[in-house]
Amino acid sequence: MAEKKAATPEKVEKKKGGKLKLIIIALVVLGVLGGGGFAAWKFFLQPKTAGETAENATAEGAEEHKAEAEQGGQLVTLDSFVVNLSDPMGRRYLKTTLDVEVANAAVAAELTAAMPKVKDTLLLLLSSKSFADISSMDKKIELKNDIVSRLNQIIGKNKVRNVYFTEFVVQ
Repeated sequence: MAEKKAATPEKVEKKKGGKLKLIIIALVVLGVLGGGGFAAWKFFLQPKTAGETAENATAEGAEEHKAEAEQGGQLVTLDSFVVNLSDPMGRRYLKTTLDVEVANAAVAAELTAAMPKVKDTLLLLLSSKSFADISSMDKKIELKNDIVSRLNQIIGKNKVRNVYFTEFVVQ
């Protein structure tokens, strides 16, 4: 009889070990669900602050402006240009690809028809620049504005709206 009583507590201890694992698993699952619920509330359900709302409004305004520009304008992709820069050592070169935004399809056709003049003008302009002339962001913006003014001289005033660098590598 004493042996039976001794055997029974061992079985009880084994059952407690199984329950302990089950409790630990349940706590881990509850912790993960609680963390997920908090993250969902924090990122999706919490009211936005004034700064976040202003950023969203600015982004939406920029998208609308871009859509308006795309509706009214047309992009013409130019071939890649590879030119030697006018550095004293003569070892650097520039490889760039441009997209030109023009007023409409008629101007795009005009630009395409004048492509030899456009390429000549851009090759002369780009090869006249040194590395210092195109190394900073301000200088690149200045170069873009210069390209726009040169293209407008070729095909007519204010027909070219903007120029976008789709590739710009200096080596």
